[in-house]
Amino acid sequence: MKKLLIAIAVSALFLTCKQAEKKPQIPDTKVQDSTQIAQKEVPFVWQGANIYFLLTDRFNNGNPDNDLNFERTNETATLRGFMGGDIQGITNKIEEGYFSKLGVNAIWFTPVVEQIHGDTDEGTGNTYAYHGYWAKDWTALDPNFGTKKDLENLVKTAHKNNIRILLDVVVNHTGPVTEKDPVWPEDWVRTDPLCEHTNYETTTSCTLVANLPDIYTESDEAVELPDALLAKWKEEGRLSNELDELQLFFQRTGYPRAPRFYIIKWLTDYVNDLGIDGFRVDTVKHADEHTWLELYAEASKAFETWKKKHPEEVLDDTPFYMVGEAYGYGISEGRKFDFGDKKVDYFEYGFESLINFELKNDAKKNYETIFKKYNSLLNSKLKNKGVLNYLTSHDDSEPFDINRERPYYTANVLLLTPGTSQIYYGDESARDLTIENTEGDATLRSYMNWQEIDSLQETKKVLAHWQKLGSFRVNHPAVGAGRHKRLAKKPYVFSRTYIDENFKDKVAVGLDLPKGKKSLWVKGFFGDGTKLYDTYSETHVEVKNGKVTLENDYNIALLELAD
Repeated sequence: MKKLLIAIAVSALFLTCKQAEKKPQIPDTKVQDSTQIAQKEVPFVWQGANIYFLLTDRFNNGNPDNDLNFERTNETATLRGFMGGDIQGITNKIEEGYFSKLGVNAIWFTPVVEQIHGDTDEGTGNTYAYHGYWAKDWTALDPNFGTKKDLENLVKTAHKNNIRILLDVVVNHTGPVTEKDPVWPEDWVRTDPLCEHTNYETTTSCTLVANLPDIYTESDEAVELPDALLAKWKEEGRLSNELDELQLFFQRTGYPRAPRFYIIKWLTDYVNDLGIDGFRVDTVKHADEHTWLELYAEASKAFETWKKKHPEEVLDDTPFYMVGEAYGYGISEGRKFDFGDKKVDYFEYGFESLINFELKNDAKKNYETIFKKYNSLLNSKLKNKGVLNYLTSHDDSEPFDINRERPYYTANVLLLTPGTSQIYYGDESARDLTIENTEGDATLRSYMNWQEIDSLQETKKVLAHWQKLGSFRVNHPAVGAGRHKRLAKKPYVFSRTYIDENFKDKVAVGLDLPKGKKSLWVKGFFGDGTKLYDTYSETHVEVKNGKVTLENDYNIALLELAD
């Protein structure tokens, strides 16, 4: 059985298959209560943030009127065409409180700049640029995703709800060449050789895949703007303004008019104009690393400029944030990514964090092994830096639990492992990842399963579990950014402590707990007489003889100091 949660008719079989997994028994009456946990006033810490990652086109359709543009009407392979999701749809879900109830305090969505207009078949079936990674014009938004006003409204709405926005940016390549989308000039891009990934040069000075022109990010040679882009701007009535802005940018910075600096200017404009909080940078290892330091420097300047212009909208003094995707990087590597013949410390080039591709394998181990490892590495090799942990993503063909058989355990590992967490849209609702007739990564990119969230009781229970853990995590920086220590082996109890200047946060968590009455050992962490609150069972307890006693059918406890 490949498809999970697709119809009530198979629901009973699905639940039978999952009996082997130890999971919290969340009563139906608790599902709504679990979403009402208010966020507390705590400092924001990127190293312990809870980031939600979604495909803009596949999450929620807020404006059906923008579903078709540029005559994108050709038939595509399964899940390879636009499906209607847009910026307005994300904003609507923020306003509904969906993200806040899940404990999300940052949202990363796939790129929304204007994409190639045509379709192409690169070996996985005919496809349009629904995913956002095939840029045609970095200075405009793709109308399928929405307008700049839509993006401005999204950022403002997110900030009002204490949610940061990460813009997904691509610098190292343009979109593929199609009948509607000519190749960029030869002094802008290389079209061969293909990357072999055997050393630094064959990873950075090459095209990632066939028909994906690669920007000369290593070049300092001045280039002219493409005629096609100039003609496009002229037709849209903004040629003079774009040229004037470029003139001012290059005069201010002194940068040569090399390809990467044009793109850096175009991307950082969104920060300067809208107050974008950070970038998730695509294909980091496929560009000259100095590019990223330059991007970070300009984005940081733009962020500070925006703050000065909009003091009433500033959330706090958190600097601009960049997290990079150096495909294959794992936390065990520490600071340096190894190309074989050269090692690069991307943390020296503007990145506060890198996406960690290692947790999906670590998740097969026991809790303490995972938590101890991440605590050790984040407080030694990666001290004062971070990693972004995930278990599912848009382009990882081997995610953890691809059949969605262990959604409760998945939540426990992802949201309780030290580091920044990345919920991939639908992780919290066990969205199906095994779609029939799909090729390649398309199976990971189905439309968000809102209907199942609304109709299937098991899906509601899974979501309620993620909401409880997410709310606990967002209320306690100690969970992701704090120091880990095991307090008891059986039943398993651990503590997390976070201290920063005048703020201190400490929590204890119990996992794999027995049903009924249970005692959790907290001696040496919480003193006798300390009043605690288990946010999972919504129970007040007091420490006696080094222990707290709970009586319920949950196999998890999330303990915080009672108000």
